[in-house]
Amino acid sequence: MDFKKVFISTSSFAQYDSQPIELLKEANFIVKLNPYGRTLVEPEIQDAVKDCNLLIAGTEPLSRSVLESAKKLKIISRCGAGLDNVDLIAAQEIGIKVFNTPFGPTQAVAELTTGVILDLLRKITFMDRELRAGKWQKKMGNLLQNKRVGFIGFGNIGQTVAELLLPFNVEISYYDIRTLPSCEKYRRLELEPLLSCSDIITIHISVSPNTKTIIGAKELKLMKQGSWLVNMSRGGLIDENALYKALESEHLSGAALDVFEREPYIGELTKLNNVVLTPHVGSYAKEARIQMEIDAVKNLLKTIKRA
Repeated sequence: MDFKKVFISTSSFAQYDSQPIELLKEANFIVKLNPYGRTLVEPEIQDAVKDCNLLIAGTEPLSRSVLESAKKLKIISRCGAGLDNVDLIAAQEIGIKVFNTPFGPTQAVAELTTGVILDLLRKITFMDRELRAGKWQKKMGNLLQNKRVGFIGFGNIGQTVAELLLPFNVEISYYDIRTLPSCEKYRRLELEPLLSCSDIITIHISVSPNTKTIIGAKELKLMKQGSWLVNMSRGGLIDENALYKALESEHLSGAALDVFEREPYIGELTKLNNVVLTPHVGSYAKEARIQMEIDAVKNLLKTIKRA
């Protein structure tokens, strides 16, 4: 098989460093870039990959129908950690190899998580909005020091967040479906006890087609009065309507979300002042982005070399 045609669907590939493109050119690839400057919808990605052997993928839908129509496609290298936009069962049945870049975004997501936790506790974004609207009103915040932080999901990103928070003398507990012998210094709890004892809950779980909402009305009621909720993981893990009610009633002091069930997000949470919303930018740090792009290219080169 002549692996020469590669389509790059991510909209900003090599924008901050030319090395990923240079690696492809050195290997004599014919490179086709995303022409729209945004995430592709299904008909667009279907058309783009129909004649390509290789795909460096973003978050566009790589459904069974897309993969089945891509008769020449042999390898998908996802520029990012998540693979929930790829029909992995279909890819395996068709014979398309799928890779991701799990370590590139770790530090970026972990630092953003730490940042929004501090933002929520000190009400930085809220006071910024008020000041810009002409209102000089000091708001009393809270210290991160000595807080109980509960992690739902404790993989690479969760553990990195925990390490960043340790200097604040926080108490860290986690819920994870896996046994994590390397994390013995942290307390492992089941989900309900974790929710009820934590001042801050932060979500860092991976998503599969079978993943369901993990924080609904019941779970929100279990959380401590005045606690905070952060989701930098995947949209759909939190019932957004139930979260709106918990924030509006001030059962929760605040929440920060970088991901949503439907994106771009235009829902009711935008009406609340005690929530920090960002447009799915967890990995959007230049250094992390460059590393993910290089890793995505190297996935292709290593796989082809072994073929």
